Amino acid sequence: MWDERYDTDDYVYGTEPNDFLREQVGMIGEPPRQVLCLADGEGRNGVYLSRLGHRVLSVDASAVGLRKAARLAERQGVPLETRVADLTEHNFAAEAFDAVVSIFCHVPEAGRPHLHRQVARTLKPGGILILEAYTPAQVPRDTGGPDTPDRTPTAAELEAAFADFEILSSREFDRQVVEGRGHTGLGAVVQFIARKRPA
Repeated sequence: MWDERYDTDDYVYGTEPNDFLREQVGMIGEPPRQVLCLADGEGRNGVYLSRLGHRVLSVDASAVGLRKAARLAERQGVPLETRVADLTEHNFAAEAFDAVVSIFCHVPEAGRPHLHRQVARTLKPGGILILEAYTPAQVPRDTGGPDTPDRTPTAAELEAAFADFEILSSREFDRQVVEGRGHTGLGAVVQFIARKRPA
């Protein structure tokens, strides 16, 4: 599905970074930091972070999307490492990243516990998770996101999954999301920031 969606000349979600990431990017710390971008698709967020001087690994299930990410990085003159992976199964190295960025990463409910465990595993102590996703309230809207609630997390789910972290911010609300033609209009989102506690 994602290969088919990304198989077009334009960038479905635009080439500018997510607003929430841009607002909170200072939480990552002074570059260069090692940053993992989950479900980075066509690379808009990973390339943005690389432009700031971070060392970025963009991971996505779509090889087509990541080829576009690599082209975007090349056009903007920055490095970007990419990896095709199923996030419901992939294992990341322990304590490899200073930050994990998860922007509209929507995987099936059955696969999210594995992904959450991998985020906790791969973050270094003191590392930061920055996440924005659509919630189940988004599903009936025609402004982007999954068409089934199975792929949408809630703040309560994230708070439980990362209960061992220091939760810095967790809220659900409606906001205007304008990111290419893929996300356009009022969206029901969860925004979540948490820091892995030192060992």
